[in-house]
Amino acid sequence: MLQVPDYEFWFVTGSQHLYGEEQLKSVEKDAKDMVDKLNASGKLPYPIVFKMVATTADSITQLMKDVNYNDKVAGIITWMHTFSPAKNWIRGTKLLQKPLLHLATQYLDHIPYDTIDFDYMNLNQSAHGDREYGFINARLQKHNKIVYGYWGDPEVQDEIADWEDVAVAYDESFKIKVARFGDNMRNVAVTEGDKVEAQIQFGWTVDYYALGDLVESVNAVSESDIDAKYKELQDKYEFVQGDNDKDKYEHSVRYQIREYFGIKNFLDKGNYSAFTTNFEDLYGLEQLPGLAAQLLMAEGYGFGAEGDWKTAALGRLVKIMTHNQATAFMEDYTLELQKGKEAILGSHMLEVDPGIASDKPRVEVHPLDIGGKADPARLVFTGREGDAMDITISDFGTEYRMIGYAVTGNKAPKETPHLPVAKQMWTPKAGLKAGATQWIHDGGGHHTVLTFSASETQIQDLATMFGLPFDDIK
Repeated sequence: MLQVPDYEFWFVTGSQHLYGEEQLKSVEKDAKDMVDKLNASGKLPYPIVFKMVATTADSITQLMKDVNYNDKVAGIITWMHTFSPAKNWIRGTKLLQKPLLHLATQYLDHIPYDTIDFDYMNLNQSAHGDREYGFINARLQKHNKIVYGYWGDPEVQDEIADWEDVAVAYDESFKIKVARFGDNMRNVAVTEGDKVEAQIQFGWTVDYYALGDLVESVNAVSESDIDAKYKELQDKYEFVQGDNDKDKYEHSVRYQIREYFGIKNFLDKGNYSAFTTNFEDLYGLEQLPGLAAQLLMAEGYGFGAEGDWKTAALGRLVKIMTHNQATAFMEDYTLELQKGKEAILGSHMLEVDPGIASDKPRVEVHPLDIGGKADPARLVFTGREGDAMDITISDFGTEYRMIGYAVTGNKAPKETPHLPVAKQMWTPKAGLKAGATQWIHDGGGHHTVLTFSASETQIQDLATMFGLPFDDIK
């Protein structure tokens, strides 16, 4: 399983020396108490570390430099306990290269009417300070995240937690490396893209390898490794021999396991976390990777078919954000257009992540009728029900653009005995006609990342961090 490092977030509280040292001590005490209780809530995926009460431009600037160069820090959370003059934040904020969350909150969730005095007012000026601080971020066009509300409320803590996941994904994006086994599918436009610009904007490294490089790795896999994995899969999935004779079935499954190890070993050796294949480029392989790709996706690797490296990288990125929960490579396959039943049947030839399965996946072997190779083993299953986001990235030459919409996931109402693939149905919340029309109009591709775990807000936050236009179809 691909792992994400143990990140942390730094917490800094804004104030100034005008209020006196005793007040600043109270500011620090309150801030530390907030941080301790946020960490103790059990809601945050990554811990928060209190760093300081910021009162000068020099201290703020130095802190932001430290944030940038500390690999363990994924971002910074700021809170204006009192009134912090925003000019102090200009230089540091301009230098900051990591995500910023402005927590617009107050230490107490109520006004102490019976005891409130000017000392209290001087100390608790969050409503005042937030606007001063917010102005400078807006003027600097920082596009930071703002979470507003009482810090002890569960919904506020959930917002912080969701943002932390997005911030970590942003930081990890600059480590994503995609191995392309073969080139893009011939004559297809939407899977093309500017790899240099992708590295500039998203941090993605995209490298090409000839199939011979992969074949060498596949052929080097040991029979003992295949034996052990075969047994492991028998315990995890349902093995369905079907109309195949025993030898053919076992050979097909074992060859997919060989491809799984061959690809995995190749990726891990080069520190790649995503990959592509292409059914038009399989020289030296017996089968198009099907089960092999599915097993790798289940472990957190990103994948794109037909050489679609943009979707492979995007898939890995969203898997980081969702802790690899219910996030899958997907393709718009065919349509249900009956009135009242409108839906998209999503699938792919072979490669759909079993993390979205609602039933126990079955290992089956069937002809593919494309690619001109032996019958590949694949996992066959039915997708799930629930709210999801379906997103894609398109390159328009002048810019990258994210396109997506919220959808309602559904199970297929019937089995498809003559189409033995994993399948997931969904309907755009905007409606199939309106949603799909706008998708096509906006230039969205047919390969997508479907996630039942990332929220619409998280997807928007991710796009904002990258300065990426997001066509959120409503």
